[in-house]
Order: sequence, then structure tokens, then C-alpha cells
Amino acid sequence: MTRGTGLFISFEGIDGSGKSTQARLLAERLRGEGREVVLTREPGGSPGAEEIRALVLQGDPDRWSAETELLLFTAARRDHLERTIRPALARGATVICDRFADSTRMYQGLSRGDLRQAVDTLHELMIGVEPDRTILIDMDPAAALSRAKARATPEERFEDFGLGLQEKMRAGFLALAAEFAGRFRVIDGNRAPEAVAEDVRAALEARV
Repeated sequence: MTRGTGLFISFEGIDGSGKSTQARLLAERLRGEGREVVLTREPGGSPGAEEIRALVLQGDPDRWSAETELLLFTAARRDHLERTIRPALARGATVICDRFADSTRMYQGLSRGDLRQAVDTLHELMIGVEPDRTILIDMDPAAALSRAKARATPEERFEDFGLGLQEKMRAGFLALAAEFAGRFRVIDGNRAPEAVAEDVRAALEARV
């Protein structure tokens, strides 16, 4: 992939961890420093991927099998990569993405089935890109789930699987951070957003 001088940052975490807020705060801060920033999300981030987002995040928890979800998320990510991420990086922009492939490694690869090998194979074949830096916002699963459910949006299909999934997800994300230690930085999300944001900026100091 032609990356130009762009920087690719992803935010990961369980539902309700505050990662979306931190992605937005970082984007605002970098824009204030005069940088071109593309703030995007997954699933979504391009017109086609947003349509797939509605399919996978709404409806009954058992609407799709983990295998079908994997194919849908990969299709959405490929479109997102082609239409949003790759062009932005090629022109030198900073891309900040709320979730990327690590979420698929967790939700479909670990927590909803034993599909990690399939996730990695599809990723290598169809995506082939990892962020330069991944910020994991780590938070207590019960508190995060309570926060996520309080939003009361239509996109609560994964939250509806309950606390057990969130606990498994948190453990899985921490294991993933250890597996890809060179790329991940883990930030304690059990604090005020402003304090978390300062640690996020410090974790990115060498990159930005």
C-alpha cells in the first residue's frame, strides 16, 4: 500500500470503554495543531461499509453466525480501506479509526467462536494493513457495559450478548496487546476523559 507520509492510528476496547470519545478528542487536538486528520470508524467509514454496519450492529443477537459476521466485516473493511483509509494515508493525512482489524480478531476470532486463524487468513488476503499505533482503552467490563447500554441506540446487538462477552473481550484485548506489544499501548479508561486523553497523547508522542 502506498502510504505517503500518513499516520494510521486505531482505537480499540470493549463496548462503552470510551474509545470513540478518545478518538474524537485526539482528532480535535491534532487538527488544532494544524494537521489534516481523517476521523473514521469500523464497521463503516465509507458509504458501502456504512450499509454493512447497519446489517451487523442492529437486530437480534443471533441474527448472524460468527462466520457470516467475519465475511461481512471483512467486506466492509476492504471498502473502507479502498475508499477512505488508503487515499488519506497516501496524501499524508493522519487517519484515526474507531476500531479496525483487532476488533474482528476479538469479536469473531475469539469471543464468538474459535475463528482466529480464519480471521488472520482473510485479513492477510484482503486487507494486509495494520495501524502504526493502536490505543487500547482498558475499562472495567461491568461499568463499560452499563455506559454502553445507557446510550440506548439501535446499534446494541453485541451489547445484548451481556456481561460475559464483555469480560471475555477485555481479557482477549489485553492478550492481543501483549501479542502485538510493539504496536499497542494500553491506557486505563476508568478515569475522567480528560485524564485519559492526556495519556493517549503521551503514548503517541514519538509518532506525532
